[in-house]
Amino acid sequence: MKMFTKLSLAVAFTAFGTTAVTAADMADEMTIVSWGGAYSTSQQKAYHEPYMEKTGIKIINDESSAEAVAKLRAMDEAGNVTWDLVDVVASDAIRLCDEGLAMEIDHDKVLANAPDGTPASKDFGDLIVSGCFIPQIVYSTTFGYRTDMVGDKKPTDICAIFDTKTWPGKRSLEKRPINNMEWALLCDGVAKEDVYDVLATPEGQEKALAKLGTIKDDVIWWSAGADTPQLLADGEIVMGSTYNGRLFSVIEEQNQPVAMLWDAQVFDLDGWIVPAGLSDERKARVMDYLKFATDTQRLADQAKYISYGPARKSSAPLVGKHADLGIEMAPHMPTDPENAKNTFLYNYEFWADYRDDIDAKFQAWLAR
Repeated sequence: MKMFTKLSLAVAFTAFGTTAVTAADMADEMTIVSWGGAYSTSQQKAYHEPYMEKTGIKIINDESSAEAVAKLRAMDEAGNVTWDLVDVVASDAIRLCDEGLAMEIDHDKVLANAPDGTPASKDFGDLIVSGCFIPQIVYSTTFGYRTDMVGDKKPTDICAIFDTKTWPGKRSLEKRPINNMEWALLCDGVAKEDVYDVLATPEGQEKALAKLGTIKDDVIWWSAGADTPQLLADGEIVMGSTYNGRLFSVIEEQNQPVAMLWDAQVFDLDGWIVPAGLSDERKARVMDYLKFATDTQRLADQAKYISYGPARKSSAPLVGKHADLGIEMAPHMPTDPENAKNTFLYNYEFWADYRDDIDAKFQAWLAR
């Protein structure tokens, strides 16, 4: 992993970590990149609006997280980084850190302690999968299905996505190999513990693509997390993958005839990275925001608006009811024991290493 030198870290922390920084030393606006839809709304309510009210600064929302790696590479190449803070999945954070496109962070100097004084690094624990990554949430990618389109036999396991005889109709899958390749191998008879060993081989990759090929003509490919909920709400698909919080929104907030299929849900982490190359004023503003937005209470507050588990241990006991619906949120979390009976654990290191190669192979397969 590419590391900052001691000198550059010293300069960085003089700018924003170890000495007093006044508002006059900070930029008066930030561009924050995230995923859009219900997720960005939850951040807006839990983090952005309270911070803007506290500081008077302007936060500009950008919904380009799905293209974050490619766009940050292009900005770096052009020498013009226009983003201040970027929400990414853990494997992308590892890649960006390895390439020197994200800053190394001293979590205990930059972020707030837990209320009992526990340092941030211990409060987040092993969810800090990269020195550049500030975890926010534990979420899962799973499936929703139209309860009025599946007939008398409700789908109960992940392989329903490949069973077009029992459940005919269009499906939606994300337009990338991650998760799709794993589910394909699981439903082609590969044991859960062997999936990544198989997927590391060219033969395993072809095996996964061949299984996906059995439903390719029935798939609507999505790029934004809001796509599947909308397709389900419109009745254009019988089932589809997306993030569990997006399905919570369409089921509980919109009251659509949709149900959740938790089987083989893929646990993942999402959080912040700070792009390398920011000016001192922009870095100072970002660090001030991060200390505010990732403290124990703020992470718990986000769970009032979307069913993602907060990444801090100290935040979990503070998760309460939905801000508008008044329902308890804990049973809607992917980590709830009833929902987590059969989970699939995402391998961050595998995808950090293999993502570019498998992406190219997957996109070529899509174009056939």
